[in-house]
Amino acid sequence: MVFPQLSRGYDRAITVFSPDGRLLQVEYALAATKRAALALGVKSKEGVVLLAVKKYVSPLAEPPTKIHQIDKHIGAIAAGLVGDGLMLIDRSRQEAQYNKLIYGEPITVKNLAKRIAMFKQQYTQYAGLRPFGVMMIFGGVDDQPELYITHPGGAFYSYEAYAAGMNSDKVNDYLRDGYKPDMSLEEALVLAVSAAAKGQEEPINENTVEMAVIDTKTKEFRLLTKEEIQRIINKLPREEKPS
Repeated sequence: MVFPQLSRGYDRAITVFSPDGRLLQVEYALAATKRAALALGVKSKEGVVLLAVKKYVSPLAEPPTKIHQIDKHIGAIAAGLVGDGLMLIDRSRQEAQYNKLIYGEPITVKNLAKRIAMFKQQYTQYAGLRPFGVMMIFGGVDDQPELYITHPGGAFYSYEAYAAGMNSDKVNDYLRDGYKPDMSLEEALVLAVSAAAKGQEEPINENTVEMAVIDTKTKEFRLLTKEEIQRIINKLPREEKPS
């Protein structure tokens, strides 16, 4: 039997399991990602869509870029602590470069997600470290469209569509209901914008979200312009359009 007073303090070190087998610091890191601005990815038969909501910290400050190009065919979003995310973005780019130098070919989305997940896992088993408070969303096209998520604990999963950040539980429910395996890239864009609108208290517009696509024809990462984003927003059903 574990007495309450003896179970305290298991969250003070990342290397100590609680009596019920949990690493509480990892759970705290996951909770930190819930406070970040919403980010999501949607996979279609014609490519992958990445969307991130911009977080304005001050009317005088330009919000940081949320969607990053990792390789010619891969994009990523770091949902969580900004500093942690920037480190993992740089690490992702290094892994992509290492793969080209060692194997002479671009890294696959799965292998990139696996390597970043393994890197994150190392920060859960050494004293003096803490987990990264970031969920990474990797989208790209290898032989086919791919979408992978890495968790603070070092796990990684393949998804058809996934949202991380603020109100992500509500948005993931919406994505599960609206996703279709055979949807086109255009339909995936509309679904992503519609899902993001569901997760925001304020109406979204071309200035409050970033979007990127990697399509199967070119296999190249491309950020959408504000005009393209507004065109997608205009396709939302009337009841979902910003007022």
